Order: sequence, then C-alpha cells, then structure tokens
Amino acid sequence: MNKMTLNDEWDRLDSETRKWLLDNPGCVLVPHAVTAAIQHNSVGHIEVDGHGQMILTREDLDFIREKGTGLDAGQPNDQFRFFDAAHPEKRG
Repeated sequence: MNKMTLNDEWDRLDSETRKWLLDNPGCVLVPHAVTAAIQHNSVGHIEVDGHGQMILTREDLDFIREKGTGLDAGQPNDQFRFFDAAHPEKRG
C-alpha cells in the first residue's frame, strides 16, 4: 500500500482543505472532518489515529510551511535578495 504525503496529494485537495492546512501549519493531527475530505480523493494510504484523525509527518509539516510562505524549493524569491545589481536603489 502506498503511504500518502501531502506533497503527492496537494493538487487533488479541494480549496477548503488546502486553506485549513495552510491556516493550521503546526497541527500534527488533522481533525476527522478534514481527514475525510483528504481521503475522499487520495490515491495513497492515509495513516489515522484511533479517532480517525490524520497524523502528519515531519515531511508533511515542512511541505505545509513551505506552501504557506509561498516559497517552493529551488525557486528564487525577490523578498530575500541581499542586493540587486541591476537596481542599486533597491539595496537595503
């Protein structure tokens, strides 16, 4: 059985579920109702506790935080530039 990660399933999640995850980036246990929404379209196995709550892995938590900051791995972000050689007036 394939274990599901949020990175694998993100595009299958509805906007409400994505919003909940982004609004609650530190939750290790996902409430039953949100877990059910994730399970609805998931192709992988979702690990749940005895109450039907999804248990997020460190990988899932890191993925949510990355999504929440708008930074994708390997993508440059102007917000974190030390200087801009083409536009010296933007130096901070």
